[in-house]
Amino acid sequence: MEAEDPGLPPKGGMDLPQDRVDLPVQKLSPGSTDTGEDEPSAALDEPVELPGGQSNGLLSVADGKVDVQEELTETREESSEKDLSDSASTDNTLEDSSEFSRPMVMGSGPPGEEEVAVQPRPPTHRDEDVTAESWRAHRKHVFVLSEAGKPIYSRYGNEEALSSTMGVMMALVSFIQSGDNSIRSIYSDDRKLVFVQQGPLVLVSVSSTLQSEQQLRQELLYVYYQIISMLTQASITRIFERKKNYDLRRLLTGSEKILDRLLNLVESDPCFLLSAVRCLPLQPALRDSLGSLLQKAITPNLVFSILVARSQLVTTVQEKTVIDDCRLEPTDLHLLLNLIGATSAFQTGEIWTPICLPRFNPDCYFYAYISYLDADCTVCLILLSTDKESFYSVSDCKKRIEEGMRTQNYLQALSSGLKSPSYSVAMVGAPDLRHFIYKPLDIPDNYRQLPQFTSPELEGPYCSESERHRLFDLYHYLHSRIHSTSRPLRLIYHVAEKETLLAWVTSKFELYTCFSPLVTKAGAINVLTKLLRWIKKEEDRLFIRYPPKYSTTPNPGKGSKGPRTEGAENGFFGGL
Repeated sequence: MEAEDPGLPPKGGMDLPQDRVDLPVQKLSPGSTDTGEDEPSAALDEPVELPGGQSNGLLSVADGKVDVQEELTETREESSEKDLSDSASTDNTLEDSSEFSRPMVMGSGPPGEEEVAVQPRPPTHRDEDVTAESWRAHRKHVFVLSEAGKPIYSRYGNEEALSSTMGVMMALVSFIQSGDNSIRSIYSDDRKLVFVQQGPLVLVSVSSTLQSEQQLRQELLYVYYQIISMLTQASITRIFERKKNYDLRRLLTGSEKILDRLLNLVESDPCFLLSAVRCLPLQPALRDSLGSLLQKAITPNLVFSILVARSQLVTTVQEKTVIDDCRLEPTDLHLLLNLIGATSAFQTGEIWTPICLPRFNPDCYFYAYISYLDADCTVCLILLSTDKESFYSVSDCKKRIEEGMRTQNYLQALSSGLKSPSYSVAMVGAPDLRHFIYKPLDIPDNYRQLPQFTSPELEGPYCSESERHRLFDLYHYLHSRIHSTSRPLRLIYHVAEKETLLAWVTSKFELYTCFSPLVTKAGAINVLTKLLRWIKKEEDRLFIRYPPKYSTTPNPGKGSKGPRTEGAENGFFGGL
C-alpha cells in the first residue's frame, strides 16, 4: 500500500463545450431521392425534406426500392476525378469514404416543402485567436495532420491558422524519423507532448493535466479510430498513396463536432478510461425479456443487435459465429454511440448508413440501421448487417422488436426508468462513500461479452462541471499509478485536498472509490467490504451476465469473414 502526498492532483477544472452536430445526412422521403453533389456538404441547422412529388421517375420507398447507390457511385467517380486530378490514377479513389459523407436515410414521416434556414453561425471555440493567451491556456490541445504537414483537425482554433504550428510538429517527426527512430513524447515543466503516428496520419496531444503518457496516447487512438469509423483505414491509405498532400478535411466536412464531443467525453466518462461499457441498471427479468425479443427478430447477415438508452447499454445480441471468432469491442461501441449522440439527424427517422468498426476490422464497413423507438429519442435500436441490400429485411426486424416492446409495455418501463437517476451512492448504505467506479474482471470467457462497469450518479459536492472534472482528474491519476508500466500498484490510498480516494485492483475486479476527506484507512477498508457485498447482491441488475446469442442462415454463396477481396465492393463483408 502506498500513501500519496496531498496536493499532487490538479486543482480546478475547465468547463468544456457540449455542442451537438448535424452530420451531412440527406433525408429521403417517399418518392424522392438524393441527387448528390461534387463536394461533401456541411451540415444544416435543420434537415432538408424533399417534396414527395419530385421523384424524377425513381421508385419510392413505398414501391419497394430506391436505387440510391448508383447515383452515389457516379457522384463519387466525378468527385474523385476532380479532387485528385494531379494523381496518376483517380479511378474510385474516394470509393469507400464518400459513402459515409452521404449516409442513406430511408425514414418515415410526411414529405414537406424544402426549407433551408440560413442563419449566422454563432462563434465557437474553433474561431478562437490562436495567438491569444486564452488559446494557450486550454489544458489540453489535440491536433491531427498528415505526413505532408497538412492540417486535418484541431480541437481549439482554426486549422488554417495553425498550419505553421502543425508544420513544426511534422518537422520534429520527420527529423527523428531520419535517424531511424520515432518520436513518442516531449516533456517540459508544465506540458506533455505525445505523438502517435498511424499510417499517413500524425496525431499530437499537448496536455497540462496529470494524465499519463499512456492515457493521452489512448485518447489519440480514439480520435484516430473515430476518423477510421467514417472513412476506413484502407480508404485513407489509398488516398495518400496517390496524393500525399491531399486535404482530408474535404471528406470530414461536418464531422468536427463529432471529434469535439469525443474529446469532451474521454475526459469525463469512465468508460473510455476503463475500456468498458456502462450498463443501464435494470431488473434481470426485463433485461432477459428484451434480449429474447432481439434474439427472435433476426434476418440473414444480421450480425449485432444492440439496444441502448441514453448511451447506456440495455442489452446486446450477437451472431454465434461472430462470438466464436471475435467480439464487439468496447472501443467500437463507444465510437458508434458517440457518432449517434453527436448527430441530431439520426433522430429524424430510420437511418441506413455504412459504418466501420475499426477494432473489428479497420478496412471494411458494416451497414448500420439506427432508429429511436420513443418520441423523446432516448431508447435507440442499432442493427448491424453485412449486406447493403438488406435495409427492408432489417427494418422489418425493427418493426417486430418495436411491436413486441409496445405489446409487453417494455418501452414504457424503459422510458419511465430513464426519468430518474440510475441509482444513488446512498443505496450502498455507507455515509462516508461519495462515489465509486467498479469494473468486474471475472467474466466467463465462453460468453465473450463486452467488458462492463458501473458507477452511481454524481452527487454533491460534484454538481458543478469544474468539480466533476477535478474528480475525474483524480481517477485518471490513480488509474495511471495502478497501470504504470514501470511500477504498477495493486492498492493506493490517496489523500487529496477535498477528499480521500482508494484504488484497488485484483484478479476479480478493478475498483476506484471516493470518500469524505476525514475517513481513515481502516474506515475506508470497512466501507469497501460493505460496497463489494452490495455489488454482489445487485450484480444481476447492474450487469449483463449472460448475453443471448442467435444463429442466422447465411445467404447462398456467402462465406466466413475473411480478407478483403478485389471483387468486394467498398470492402464490405460479404457475410459471416
